[in-house]
Amino acid sequence: MARRRGLRRLAVLLLTLALAAGGIYTAVFFVQRSETLVSERCTAAAGNRTGELAPDQAANAALITAAAVRRGLPARAATIAIATAMQESKLRNIGHGDQAGPDSRGLFQQRPSQGWGTEAEIMDPYYAVNAFYDALVKIPGYEALDITDAAQRVQKSAYPKAYAQHEDMGRAFASGLTGQTPAGVQCTLRSPAAGGTTASVATDLDQAYGGVDSQVDGATLVVDADGALAWSVAQWAVANAKDLAVTQVEVAGRTWHRPDGDGWQASGAPEGQVRITVRQDNGGS
Repeated sequence: MARRRGLRRLAVLLLTLALAAGGIYTAVFFVQRSETLVSERCTAAAGNRTGELAPDQAANAALITAAAVRRGLPARAATIAIATAMQESKLRNIGHGDQAGPDSRGLFQQRPSQGWGTEAEIMDPYYAVNAFYDALVKIPGYEALDITDAAQRVQKSAYPKAYAQHEDMGRAFASGLTGQTPAGVQCTLRSPAAGGTTASVATDLDQAYGGVDSQVDGATLVVDADGALAWSVAQWAVANAKDLAVTQVEVAGRTWHRPDGDGWQASGAPEGQVRITVRQDNGGS
């Protein structure tokens, strides 16, 4: 009899453990499936203008805008450049051209045969962006021109009217990424597949903006900046979060926390600095 009771207790225990294990598996499976179903995207809003880009496109828009900030150009220059690159390459650094320009390359589909530089130079996004701005700033009064006119004078495209369709998107992202619209750019992303480093963030940030003051605090890069520059750097970090494994960005009383997917939220983030936190390979956040 005692043995029978013992067997029944063992059976109940095994069943309980099996149900518990099943629950854990279901929970893990649900989380993994939910992560997989997240539609990764970056959005921008400025006034009544909005735009949406894939994370890799947003990173290139951030690079284009940071170059304008570094050169002291107005947000209008970044708007023109973003709209142009969207039309020419879908904001991707592509290594091929089309029938109109078989030797076209890069973000702006610039052509070595038309004096834009070597193929290797054009395929360097930093070179290509600055080559575009070098040509744009030579156009008198470009800031007041329609995007179609300004872009066409630089690009000399076979389809000059096509640039206008990207104006709202270009303005929304340029306004946020220059810091003119705080909390205007945010990205919805899955958890990082691998860790990153504050050193990588610092290197890319310095290449984009040049001469930024930053210090490392554990898994966080602390950048000294305020005003529009602080918001420009913060939203650059969000736009680059996918590749750099950024999990959190804090600036001027707001925080973007990647796992939440809720955009910029009020927080106690101090003025005068941008805090960019990465997931580290050793399991740190």
